[in-house]
Amino acid sequence: MDTAAPATATPDRHLFDGVPDEVSIYEVGPRDGLQNEKVILPTERKLELIEGAVQSGIKRVEITSFVNPRWIPAMADHLEVAAGVQKHEGVCYSALVPNMRGLDGASRAGMQEVAVFMAATQSHNRKNINKSTEDALQTYKAVVGEAKARGMRVRGYVSCVYGCPYEGVVSLDDVLRVAEGLLELGVYELSLGDTIGVGTPRQIEHVMVGLLRAGIGLEQLAVHFHDTRGTALANIVVALQHGIRTIDCAVGGLGGCPYAPGASGNVATEDVVYMLQGMGVKTGVDLDKLVGISGRLGAQLARELPSKYLKAHLGHCARLGKPPS
Repeated sequence: MDTAAPATATPDRHLFDGVPDEVSIYEVGPRDGLQNEKVILPTERKLELIEGAVQSGIKRVEITSFVNPRWIPAMADHLEVAAGVQKHEGVCYSALVPNMRGLDGASRAGMQEVAVFMAATQSHNRKNINKSTEDALQTYKAVVGEAKARGMRVRGYVSCVYGCPYEGVVSLDDVLRVAEGLLELGVYELSLGDTIGVGTPRQIEHVMVGLLRAGIGLEQLAVHFHDTRGTALANIVVALQHGIRTIDCAVGGLGGCPYAPGASGNVATEDVVYMLQGMGVKTGVDLDKLVGISGRLGAQLARELPSKYLKAHLGHCARLGKPPS
């Protein structure tokens, strides 16, 4: 009979060493989530979604994108959304801008924070924004500089960090080049995106360690995972182990990327909050209110949302013969 003792963690090292006590949820459902849905929500439903997220306790919400509606029809009402949002003290409302024209629109709408985006690979940049990586950085130099001159904070997205639909494997050097380029322009935070959902825990560790060793601070980094292959939550745990304190997610698991074939939705906000609560990490988010939003969204979009917590909640309510909250 095998009497060997079971393997255990090293006594002086715990699995969750480095995990922060509190994490900021950055809700991207109203923009990144809705931009690729087949059903375009009316403006009033979008405003309800944004207000519901805030009422659940989320303090950072990306509400829309000031893009040409020919490219992203779902965001054609960006001015109406920005004007209709009920602003709450202590809540940051942000919008994506691709160029100076988008910045002007966001500025006229009274946005206090905007975000710019580009990929770590040349091919995705050419497909998405019709620019090379170098040209994109030059374009954003003017956009970021003008935004800051107008008193706006600027967030930066780096997409295709762990894999590109056109180039495949992405090197750390490419990620670092774009990350450092955006930080030099003056963005206050970088969101590292797994745009096509190919990332695995070892990849996340490799990128996190590489960026931190290059001198990028933890306070400058956020993570943004799509759950295409079911690895998003595991990847988030690895990011947390390296001290990440900001997680992008979308209520219900909405979304995908219109320029990344096969990309499915963002990791669901309620799945992330449930996991964090179980880990003892504070988010300030009311899970019951959050899942109520997801339930209504599924009906409005006429489809089953991928959120695992939502599915479990609906199943539990059905077994008990109770209406979903």
